Amino acid sequence: MHVLMVHARVKPECAEAFRAATLENARHSRKEEGVVRFDLFRMAEDPSRFMILEIYRQTGDHAKHRETAHYRKWREVVEAMMAEPRRGEKWTDCA
Repeated sequence: MHVLMVHARVKPECAEAFRAATLENARHSRKEEGVVRFDLFRMAEDPSRFMILEIYRQTGDHAKHRETAHYRKWREVVEAMMAEPRRGEKWTDCA
């Protein structure tokens, strides 16, 4: 498994637009063959902070995801919404 946790802080006025764009990306991403899970979370104490949990069968599946039209569209749409650069953490399972 290849696990990616992406942390994003968006401009407060963009939070709902970011949420909508990311849920649309997630909907398409879940249909990808190598995607096990693709979920969006919002911080309870700060609604401008989000975490995207992406779980892939293998590392190469994440690379394939980054080449999809829906990911490229999402990246372009949310670029101006960011209050700071997104931060990704790569994890692996312990099995």
